[in-house]
Amino acid sequence: MKRNEVLFIGFMLFSMFFGAGNLIFPPFLGIQSGSSYWPAMAGFIVTGVGLPVLVIAAVSFVDGGIQAIGNRVHPVFSTVFTVIVYLCIGPFLAIPRNANVAYEMGVKPFLSGSAHSSPVSLLLFSAVFFLLVYLTSLNPDKMSNTLGRWITPVLLLAMAVLCTAGFFKLSGRPFTAPAAGYQTGSFYKGFIDGYSTMDALASLAFGIVILTAVKHRGVANRKQMTAYTLKAGLIAGAILALVYVALGLIGAKMAASGTFQNGTDVLTAMSSLLFGQAGKILLGFIFMLACFTTVVGLTTACGQYFSNLVPKFSYHGVVIAVTLTGFTLSNLGLNTILKFSVPFLEMAYPVTIMLVVLTFFHTAFRGSKKVYGFALLFTGVFALIEGLKGFGVPLGFIGAFAQKLPLASAGLEWVMPALCGTAIGLLFSRLEHRTKETRAVQAREQSL
Repeated sequence: MKRNEVLFIGFMLFSMFFGAGNLIFPPFLGIQSGSSYWPAMAGFIVTGVGLPVLVIAAVSFVDGGIQAIGNRVHPVFSTVFTVIVYLCIGPFLAIPRNANVAYEMGVKPFLSGSAHSSPVSLLLFSAVFFLLVYLTSLNPDKMSNTLGRWITPVLLLAMAVLCTAGFFKLSGRPFTAPAAGYQTGSFYKGFIDGYSTMDALASLAFGIVILTAVKHRGVANRKQMTAYTLKAGLIAGAILALVYVALGLIGAKMAASGTFQNGTDVLTAMSSLLFGQAGKILLGFIFMLACFTTVVGLTTACGQYFSNLVPKFSYHGVVIAVTLTGFTLSNLGLNTILKFSVPFLEMAYPVTIMLVVLTFFHTAFRGSKKVYGFALLFTGVFALIEGLKGFGVPLGFIGAFAQKLPLASAGLEWVMPALCGTAIGLLFSRLEHRTKETRAVQAREQSL
């Protein structure tokens, strides 16, 4: 495979990653973290860039992708976990969120009168948006050409214009006093903030898309496929990290320009300050492209996964179902969608992190199902507690106990239980291994 093809696949992966959350969260982190910007951004990049690249690598290492990785725990866990992830990063959460943000930033600011608040405007926009998503997703083999060669360079050029102008024209001094949450433990706060990009979960799906793109370029050798996939992941990750740092620094420079509720407000104010009405158009264009490419990537991934999981479902049939579901849910409104996103991510991310970490140490513990089982069980229980707390479910003494665990104040109370579960799994695994060895010795002695 030629170098430029790997580059275009890397561009395609970046464009699929780079959606609404990737634009919104870094500038708001820049304002909120102030003088704690660099450790906070480092934590954000760990979960917003490093973890997605590791997931891509893990998926490429194992023949069968995330389904095969999940089977190391249990086939039922594998199917349930993977289906939940695909549904949530697909039609039930990430897809409608991106479509809604595309409308809020790319269309709504330019509407006036009754059209500005009318649900009909969103309905019409989402109908056109998802029709284009459907048409683009019909041919996944051509996605690297459509996204990698054309849309991504245009998106990067628009981002470069916005960020360069921000660096040179904004006069505000960055790194003011950090807001609450970033004053202590800013790295951990940035680490949790990185969950909101949803890219680590999306990587579970995008890994299949990238492997398919590599296969269709004539690469059949497993090691070569892994190498090319990892290179594409590193290209996408490097661009993401650069964009995050740039957006975060621009956000930090906007700290003296007013009070902002979220990253959308920061970017809107910044673009208007720099370019006036033209700035709103540029920002709307960036959001439209970013959200569109992400939705196309997620739709394609869902189509490939569910058509393989249930052979009765054709790829085109799944794409139609995903776009129709995304279209319907996107009309519920952005606030309704976002209300469910953070608690879900607090439940899903710890399990994903542990699954990926164990994948890289698979040979060290001989792939023992007991290690996978206990580690994921302990992680999942405390991730569930954190998620239920986010949904406002009263947990009584269970919640109080979880809050006393190490790193609980940083939202990482699952880490110590995960380590304990891993240790218990290793203990049982060694006992089982010794028992088998003893029985084997006894069997040999009896045969003599």
